[in-house]
Amino acid sequence: MSVSLQKGQRISLEKPGGQQLSMVRMGLGWDAVKKRGFFGSREREIDLDASCLLFADGRLADVIYFGKLTSDDGSVRHTGDNLTGAGDGDDESVIVDLSRLPVHVSSLVFTVSSFNGQTFNEVENAFCRLVDESTGAEMARYTLTGGGAHTGMVMAKLYRHGNGWKMNAIGEPAQGRTFQDMLPAIAAHA
Repeated sequence: MSVSLQKGQRISLEKPGGQQLSMVRMGLGWDAVKKRGFFGSREREIDLDASCLLFADGRLADVIYFGKLTSDDGSVRHTGDNLTGAGDGDDESVIVDLSRLPVHVSSLVFTVSSFNGQTFNEVENAFCRLVDESTGAEMARYTLTGGGAHTGMVMAKLYRHGNGWKMNAIGEPAQGRTFQDMLPAIAAHA
């Protein structure tokens, strides 16, 4: 059963019966706002890029994005770059093997940024969702509402909590065409 998250809401990633998840996928999706003209509306392309930043006690330990698809230890993998946002479902995904993450990694922060500098005023239906990779079941979904003049978004965070993991829906606007541009905003959530 999927939970529809609100900004700032947190959920446990414990399976029913107290089992911990081992493999999850953070799927991110979006659509371009249709441009309306004299002859009707037409499709546009929006190139948002998903990134996953791994932190160890507040310090950046590794980054996964379209230019580096796999973490140094192999526990986190980006499935590839979508340049348009076209199609239904997840446009970009990051798969995390929680059981293989190094013990020093305390949190993973997921972001999206507009590589071409298009603002979120030009984006609609943006979401992130957490899926149990072993069953394909969606566990949680955070849907962004409204647009905005920002070019990036700190979407969500997975973080260690005791022996398990929790997810926090962040939804914080940021400025930047890449995760590097957004590092000050991202680090605030590490």
